[in-house]
Amino acid sequence: MRSDSSGPRILMRRIRELMAEPLEPQARLDEIVRQIAANMIAEVCSLYVLRADGVLELYATQGLNPGSVHLAQLRLGEGLVGTIAATARALNLQDAQKHPAFTYLPETGEEIFQSFLGVPILRAGRTLGVLVVQNKERRVYRDEEIEALETVAMVVAEMIAAGSLAGLSRPGVVLDLSRPVHFDGLALADGIGLGYVVLHEPRVVVTNLFNEDAEAETARLEKAVSSLRISIEDMLQRRDIAAEGEHRAVLEAYRMFAYDRGWVRRLEEAVQNGLTAEAAVEKVQNDMRARMMHMTDPFLRERLHDFDDLANRLLRELMGRGGDPIGADSAGDAIIVARSMGAADLLDYRRDQIRGLVLEEGAQTSHVVIVARALGIPVVGQAKGAVSMAEKGDAIIVDGEEGSVHLRPPSDVERVFAERVQFRARRQERYRALRDVPARTRDGQDVDLLMNAGLLVDLPQLGEAGAAGIGLFRTELQFMIASTMPKTSEQERLYAAVLDAADGRPVTFRTLDIGGDKVLPYLHQSPEENPALGYRALRLALDRPGLMRTQLRALLKAAAGRELRVMFPMVTDLDELRKARDLISREFKHLTRFAHVMPRRLKLGAMIEVPSLLFQLDELMQLVDFVSVGSNDLFQFFSAVDRGNAQISGRFDDLSTPFMRALKDILDAGARNSVSVTLCGEMAGRPISAMALIGLGFRSISMTSSAIGPVKAMLLDLDAGELHRTVMAHLADRHPRQTFRQVLEEFAERHAITL
Repeated sequence: MRSDSSGPRILMRRIRELMAEPLEPQARLDEIVRQIAANMIAEVCSLYVLRADGVLELYATQGLNPGSVHLAQLRLGEGLVGTIAATARALNLQDAQKHPAFTYLPETGEEIFQSFLGVPILRAGRTLGVLVVQNKERRVYRDEEIEALETVAMVVAEMIAAGSLAGLSRPGVVLDLSRPVHFDGLALADGIGLGYVVLHEPRVVVTNLFNEDAEAETARLEKAVSSLRISIEDMLQRRDIAAEGEHRAVLEAYRMFAYDRGWVRRLEEAVQNGLTAEAAVEKVQNDMRARMMHMTDPFLRERLHDFDDLANRLLRELMGRGGDPIGADSAGDAIIVARSMGAADLLDYRRDQIRGLVLEEGAQTSHVVIVARALGIPVVGQAKGAVSMAEKGDAIIVDGEEGSVHLRPPSDVERVFAERVQFRARRQERYRALRDVPARTRDGQDVDLLMNAGLLVDLPQLGEAGAAGIGLFRTELQFMIASTMPKTSEQERLYAAVLDAADGRPVTFRTLDIGGDKVLPYLHQSPEENPALGYRALRLALDRPGLMRTQLRALLKAAAGRELRVMFPMVTDLDELRKARDLISREFKHLTRFAHVMPRRLKLGAMIEVPSLLFQLDELMQLVDFVSVGSNDLFQFFSAVDRGNAQISGRFDDLSTPFMRALKDILDAGARNSVSVTLCGEMAGRPISAMALIGLGFRSISMTSSAIGPVKAMLLDLDAGELHRTVMAHLADRHPRQTFRQVLEEFAERHAITL
């Protein structure tokens, strides 16, 4: 290359002109490698493209045997080219043949070349190929030469992404960008979705790479960086952002990165080398990803995500897209793919367009997962790499039953899942036909099948599923999806709308169950080592009486003239329950004093989620009108098993005999004290565990709306009396030969009950 810095600029200008010429794809590639060789004074320039089968195929060359184009191949990780592709890092070598990864390809005639410079062709951190220059004499390629080659690699990456190179190789060859990809993740919400990728935060595609005026581009960059910094400062100063907490640390990290002089200096240097401000951001971010993507340290990988987010924000500033509404471009059959997202973000999409959700992060207790489950959207989480591998509009399948994602699936896979979706649809049709059929066992035992809810979007399911009422309304969801604390009037409107939708059917409102994994960004809480056992639910609410009284007041006003059922979560000590009863009594008297219409009947209940209540059941029943078993938390505490821990959660069965005996004790205490007992939790929604509950004696269980059909179909074929005798015999046996689950499965098989 020339001794001054004009070489890279001349090359970039020539490449820009070349991209505007009406050339066939192969001719364009041939001219690109010729121009690189000429401007970098290199005897060889070669371009390799990664195929779906993990092979790097030579697509164009200047200086090697032209007959080797589309014939010369290296596997990913093989040779210098394969090493660059596998590591996403450049190699700059004076004597290439001494490098341990060097592999000689006889068909290319490259044995006479010593110096070697190769750079990965990257797009969104994903390697699509490799671009190489070689010389006979030993030399070290300079930084500006590496910059120039990396810039041209960006141009080639967009050609590959646009599909321009498809069909240049032998028939049947598929490039890596188009290959099917399978992800194994976590099943977070049941269901199967077939559709097309909608990136929650779409990548900004930079098409204008080369600048005409470096000073003007530098000014644009400075203005965008300044706007970015101001936006981050504004976020930090918002009154609805708590002064401390993990979210605050993230914003502080953003601010630190935005003011990092090294980052800004690299952006400015890329602009001075001939790139537009947008292309400079893309290039520097590609370099950052290449350096950090193979790091295993989770802290450093999280910093890479922060830099990605920051770069995307800066690109949007530069391209004037800061105000785009989320989901504005989503179409029907949309599968949303995101690294992470908030619950409110999901509600910005039209529900009738969403077929599924894929998250690189996410857990059962994530707020967005809770909302998605309520909306009946299948969700798979922990699908690492899904965002970078997916392109907008790609075909995709979400399997919320098995926890898998199929990106760009082959036709046979798509056909299998289409059949599964049709089967599920036929099954759902059968369940819908049972909607108005009474939930009554074969021997005449009525069972109330109630629905769990938490948002207004849940309410249409009440009638569609044929639920007898709402056994658990999670009031905290309204707080979780809001950016500020909901006002009393807002809470009252929601609760009144729920009662209106129930149309006389019973509704049980659970007071705020926040804390633990349910963190409100506007409510300060100190970090806890074990939040599930910490400052949450009723414990937190009693220490913040203003918060609880506001909610109780909204509930009382919303239920004017109607029955109101209020349930307190995570009661541990009966004194807590007495204090909660006192609070609602004070609010009742206060509203009565000001002539508000009160509920015609007020019923108070408690959730049994803490094992300590099992030893004070009769005393508890004297203080309440009803109880509800929170089976998720109760089993978790009962068995000392974190249900979110995949390493141990599968080793414990909530149909264990000891847990069944505990549930039977609760039922017996309710019968002794004439207090109704309901169970709400995941086990109520599984046909086999719902069968166990009915066998124990439960006649009221609450579940997700989608579970009501399968559970009703099961109980219609059930002889509850015979099952009860079988269950009691097993619980009385101190040396059983079978597990409780095996007893149930055998009973179901003997009586042809579908589970």
